[in-house]
Amino acid sequence: MFELVTKDTVREYEEFCQRCPKGHFLQSRLWADVKDSWTWEAVMVRGADNAVKAGLSVLIRKMPGLPYTLMYAARGPVCDIHDEDALGELTRGAAALAKKHHAYALKLDPDVKSDDTRFIEIMKKLGYAHHPGSKNFDGVQPNYVFRLDVKDKTEDELLAAFHQKTRYNLRLSIRKGVEVRLCGKEMLPAFSSIMQETGARDGFIVRPLSYFEKMLDALGEHARLYMAFWQDKPIAGTIAIHYGNKVWYLYGASSNQYRNVMPNYQLQWEMIRWALETKCDIYDFRGVSGDLTPENPLYGLYLFKKGFSGELVEFCGEFEMIYHPIVNYAANTGISKLRSLRHNLAVRRGSSKAPETEKKEDNAEK
Repeated sequence: MFELVTKDTVREYEEFCQRCPKGHFLQSRLWADVKDSWTWEAVMVRGADNAVKAGLSVLIRKMPGLPYTLMYAARGPVCDIHDEDALGELTRGAAALAKKHHAYALKLDPDVKSDDTRFIEIMKKLGYAHHPGSKNFDGVQPNYVFRLDVKDKTEDELLAAFHQKTRYNLRLSIRKGVEVRLCGKEMLPAFSSIMQETGARDGFIVRPLSYFEKMLDALGEHARLYMAFWQDKPIAGTIAIHYGNKVWYLYGASSNQYRNVMPNYQLQWEMIRWALETKCDIYDFRGVSGDLTPENPLYGLYLFKKGFSGELVEFCGEFEMIYHPIVNYAANTGISKLRSLRHNLAVRRGSSKAPETEKKEDNAEK
């Protein structure tokens, strides 16, 4: 039987989310404090021993001009993804939330690979519409990511598996005198400034400084800001998140100057080392395009991440539980037009020229 998470049980939910192999920072209560313009709710299911065995964190937003809300469960559910009973209870719990908040639809983009036909069939059986992901960044979350298996690995083992050029550029960065430091909020203005520079160069919309400040405050010890310095000048930076058995590379920025000293290689290496230090199973480089042709402007980003010898993972796409079909159609049409407009504006701001492989280091979470 499902139950809605309350202030008295939220700690239980959070502890389960962190220990479950399918746990994800986007399913955490902590992430809701970053997305504070949304309402947060969660559903959980207990097993025979009364311990939590399944959970679903939902962000809820009222749609402009409509008496309805949209519910979004980023990278949910968190459970044994082949437990049909648990998935059914989570679905019934989500329906109760939809009734409570007048939601017209629930959208999910699970952390499940595209070849997991068993999970996909269970979700369809429960009434979800399935939308396989595209090869580009059309969804809220990337449908293709690079993941590095770091479980029980040593630094030497990982370094030996890197592509030769990646090892060379990492060592070159060190020889050139680049220093990566773990920084506090005092360096966020510098990071934000470099991020603005990166967004203008590569054509994507950038979050404001206040968003990054809120992220570090909300996630606390789960988030880290790494900055690369050359001759004591900040030239690149990244934000990483550790949650459960994974570390994610969430944001990256690099200045237009000094890219020849390869700071991004050292930044990646330090985040991978954090995954090793925290005994993680996975280091997640986050999104890449599924279009692997050299003509793709994002091909350089693919080659950069591929150089660390991770696995290219394709997720199963999005699932949608529609509660009000007509409202859902109207809302989706409007959202699609808005995304297209934002994309076109970003492209106009950025350059149309594809950067070189070792110079591409952008990973803006949408």
